[in-house]
Parts: sequence; structure tokens; C-alpha cells
Amino acid sequence: MANTLKLEIVTPEAQAYSDNVEMVTLPGAEGEMGIYPQHVPLLTQIVPGELTIRKDGKEHFLAIGEGFVEITGERVAIMADMAVRAENIDEAKAEEARKRAEARLAEHLNDEEAAMVNAALAHSLAQLKVKRRQHH
Repeated sequence: MANTLKLEIVTPEAQAYSDNVEMVTLPGAEGEMGIYPQHVPLLTQIVPGELTIRKDGKEHFLAIGEGFVEITGERVAIMADMAVRAENIDEAKAEEARKRAEARLAEHLNDEEAAMVNAALAHSLAQLKVKRRQHH
């Protein structure tokens, strides 16, 4: 069991992922972090971006939103406001959401509206990054 981590990803909607994995790469506030089994315990913030899971020697990609991750030697628990597997991303919808958010940012928004639009923009950009990676 020492060569895997239990990865659990929870969003407000559901448990998005729960499985034993070999490695997780996630977008931390300080930059990309690679988590292997026996990692030093850590609680840190994650930012919208790409999460990579290595399981059975294969890589799987998710678009992840803002949230927190708790890491222990044998477990990675992520609480995020979005988690979408690459195969479930609708590229056209994500592109439309990006355009909508960018158009709204050109308007005069109060701080709260701007924060909500920026979060929506970050979500759509994360999904587009993950989905477009699949084309290469």
C-alpha cells in the first residue's frame, strides 16, 4: 500500500473522485506541486488549473477549481469548487463561458461581481486547458 495514495476530490455537488493513485500533480497557490506516497503532511490552497493523476502508469487529467488540499503520507483530500474530468468537458460550452466572462469584465462591476466573474473565467480557462491538452 506504500506505493499508492488515496486521492479524494470533493466539490459542493458531489464526490468527484475517490481512488488509489500513484501520484497527483496539482496547481498550488505557489505553483505546481507533485505529490507522491509518503509526502510530508501539508495543508495548502489550490488554484484553478489542471490536476494530473497517475494511476496504473497512465495519466488522467481534471480541470480543478479553487479550494484546499490536505496531504498526509497516504492520502490527498481535495475540497474544490469545481472538478471536471477531461472527457466530461464540453469545449464549446467552456469557450462560450470564457467569452461571456471576458465580456462582463469589460463592464463596470463592483468588487463582488468582479470576483464572481473572475472565478467563472478561471473555471472556463482551466477546463479549456485540460480539454485542449487532449488534442495533442
